[in-house]
Amino acid sequence: MYAERPAPAGLACLWTRTVAAPTVQRVVPDGCTDLMWAPATGALFVAGPDTSAQLAVVAPGTLYGVRLPPGAFTSVFGVPAHAVRDLRVPLSELVPAARLGSFSEMVAFCASRVVVDPAVAATASLLRSVDVASAAWKIGLSSRQLRRRCLDAFGYPPKVLQRVLRFDAALRLAWDGVPFSSVAFEAGYADQAHLAREVRALAGVSLGQLIRP
Repeated sequence: MYAERPAPAGLACLWTRTVAAPTVQRVVPDGCTDLMWAPATGALFVAGPDTSAQLAVVAPGTLYGVRLPPGAFTSVFGVPAHAVRDLRVPLSELVPAARLGSFSEMVAFCASRVVVDPAVAATASLLRSVDVASAAWKIGLSSRQLRRRCLDAFGYPPKVLQRVLRFDAALRLAWDGVPFSSVAFEAGYADQAHLAREVRALAGVSLGQLIRP
C-alpha cells in the first residue's frame, strides 16, 4: 500500500509504502528526487533523478520517503543532481554528518536545507509549455548556461527534463481517468502515437499497463 500526505513548505510530499511480502516496484521518472528510510534495516538512501524506469525490490515492512520538488536536490545534498542520476546512494556518502533516526528527523533535515533557485523553478515551469530555446530566452540564459543549470539542478539536460515533465503530466492525467487521446493533447504530445512511444521509452511498458491497479 502506497500513501502520500502533505509536506512542509518547500517539499513535494511525504509518502509511505507498506508491503507484506517482497515486491517488485516499477519506479518511473518524474523529475523529483527522494530521501528514503527503511526502519527494518536502518538504511537511509537517496534516489537520484531517473532517466528510465527502475525495477526496485521492496522488502516487507514500511518504507518512508520525503520527495523533493524538481530542482531542489543540490541544496539539500550538496552535490549536482547529475552525479547520482539513475542511482540509489546512501545518505552517508552525500552528507556524512547527517544523523537521522526517525521520519520526523528526515522531514526536518530536508525542509531546513531545501532551496530552489528562482531561475531553476522558472525553467521547470517554462519547459512544460515552450521549447528549450524559448525557455532559455525567457529566463535570460544562453542555451549552454541553461544546459549546465539543468544538469546541476535536475540531473538532466533541458530536452530530457522536458520529456520527463511531460511524461509525468501525462501519467497524472491518465491516473485521473482522462482518455488517452485527450491525455496526449493536454500533456503536449503531437498525437496519441507520440504519447505511446514516449511512455514506452521512459517507463518500459504501455500507459495502460502502467496505470493498471
